[in-house]
Amino acid sequence: MSESALTAVGYDELAALKFVALEGGRTGPVKVSCSGLADRLDASAQTASRRLQRLDEAGYVDRDVVSDGQWVAITEDGEVALHREYADYRRIFEEEDADSVELTGTVTSGMGEGRHYISLPGYMEQFEDRLGYEPFAGTLNVELDEESVRTRAAMASLDAVPIDGWEDEDRTFGPATCYAATVRHDGEAFDTSHIIVPERTHHDESKAEIIAPEKLRDELDLDDGDEVTIVVEAV
Repeated sequence: MSESALTAVGYDELAALKFVALEGGRTGPVKVSCSGLADRLDASAQTASRRLQRLDEAGYVDRDVVSDGQWVAITEDGEVALHREYADYRRIFEEEDADSVELTGTVTSGMGEGRHYISLPGYMEQFEDRLGYEPFAGTLNVELDEESVRTRAAMASLDAVPIDGWEDEDRTFGPATCYAATVRHDGEAFDTSHIIVPERTHHDESKAEIIAPEKLRDELDLDDGDEVTIVVEAV
């Protein structure tokens, strides 16, 4: 997804995305006419068409243009955008219930990158200062289920701990965000942990990386394939 496409998606495009969702576009392609969308958005048909085009360019929808309209389906990125909007409205109307997000997934092996990056002094000093502990040298990697992939967008509405980017003589290291979390498995829970979301990452939205002061696999007796629940909370 290009940066220019991302910047082209604003409130007007999100209104068009909501319209497609209400028409059933989350479950598969739906027929959308530009005139019908224009009426709903109080805009011209040409403007409505441009908004769908921008959503397509940003990867929020897939389109198939035909002679009498367009078949439009919402993509995974579009789902994430809708969930982010939903999370904001939850904070407005359900503030007492909107201070946590629950995710579910299965434990999986990582590529070992977490061990290397977490141990770097530029990050470790910030973890100790801002999180209050020195993380175990490695992350617990969790493959989120389909519903949690969509739900995790709600994390963006929670207060979190920023980790600044830094640089040494050789290279620059990017910033990250840490979300306070409790990891649960088989009746046990570990509540001093954080989901870490690097600004630069090879992982997609289906992966969650968790840091903690202890090795979570040992603390919760976890093996690859075990199901865990992660309760993400505002700090």
